[in-house]
Amino acid sequence: MNTTNTGPFRPKKLHFPYAGPLNGLEQPALHLFGYSPALEESAPVSPLTSKLYLVPTPITFEGEEFDPEIQPKPSSLADLPEIDQWVSRYLLSLLEVWSGKRSAMQLARWTHRKTYESIVKSIRVRSALPKIRKIYISQPIAGVAEVTVTLRYDERVRSLVMRFEGVDLRWLCTELAVL
Repeated sequence: MNTTNTGPFRPKKLHFPYAGPLNGLEQPALHLFGYSPALEESAPVSPLTSKLYLVPTPITFEGEEFDPEIQPKPSSLADLPEIDQWVSRYLLSLLEVWSGKRSAMQLARWTHRKTYESIVKSIRVRSALPKIRKIYISQPIAGVAEVTVTLRYDERVRSLVMRFEGVDLRWLCTELAVL
């Protein structure tokens, strides 16, 4: 509390773009942005709101020259295939590629170049495919799908995370990682 005679202490309202409950961060995250811990109890967080939109992942690697005419262009959800069916088909194909039962080239059209290279590097001949336990799909913004898949390899459970962006009237896998 303020001990001077100027009146009760009124916390200053903070404005910054990436903190607050609406952006997935709670009050204790203020120290990440350089605010003192004393403010965490008294200062309300007021996140700046802005519209999210898709900026397609470039198809080039760092340092390469590119022609803007061939860059991917965002597609509306109405122009894209149904995401649930799309993810299921892509996932089955991916698992078959990883196990050596399918050619990796069959995924090239729907996979970003960097992601495709990581898929090719991880191909191993396996005796059995993993069992798909659950598929979780979220769409944080229109034209983007973030997918988490739980896979069972014998007695071990692994998570596969993927990001799909709707570009050029198709879903493109731009990120992929096994955790």
